[in-house]
Amino acid sequence: MLAVLLVAALVASGLVLSRMFATNEAWQASTQEWETLARSTGEQLAASQADLEATQAELDAISAQLTTAQERITQLADEKAQLGDTSASQQQLADYQSRVSQAAGQVATALASCVDGQQRLIGYLQNSSQYDPDDLERFTSDVQTVCARATDANAALQRELDR
Repeated sequence: MLAVLLVAALVASGLVLSRMFATNEAWQASTQEWETLARSTGEQLAASQADLEATQAELDAISAQLTTAQERITQLADEKAQLGDTSASQQQLADYQSRVSQAAGQVATALASCVDGQQRLIGYLQNSSQYDPDDLERFTSDVQTVCARATDANAALQRELDR
C-alpha cells in the first residue's frame, strides 16, 4: 500500500513538474513577444519624433522667410514711394508696386498655406499611431510640394524686387 502511494505521489509530482515547465515556456514566449512589440513601438516613436523635429525646423525656416519677405516689401515700397514726382516715374512706380504687390500676395498666400500644412502635419505626427502610415507619407509629400511652391513664389518675388 505504501509503495502504491509512493508511486502515485511520484506520478503526481511528475505531472505537476511537467505542467510547471510548460507554463514557464509559455511565459517566456509571451515575454519575448511583448519585448519585440515594445522595441518596434519605440523605433516608430523615435522615427516620428525625428520627422516632427525636421518638420518643425522647416516650419521655422519658412516663417523666417515670410518675415524677411514682408520686411523687404515694406522697405522697397518705402524706397519707391520716395521716387520723383514725374508722371512717368509715378506710372513706373505704380506698375512696379502692382507687380510686387501681386508677387507678395502670392508669396504670402503660399507661405501661409505652407505654414498651415506644416502645423497640421506636426499635429498628425504627434498622434501618428492614429493614422495610416501611407496617408501620413502622402500628406507629408503634399505639404512638401506646397512649401516648394512657396519657395518658388518667394524666389520670383526676390527676382521682381531685384529689377
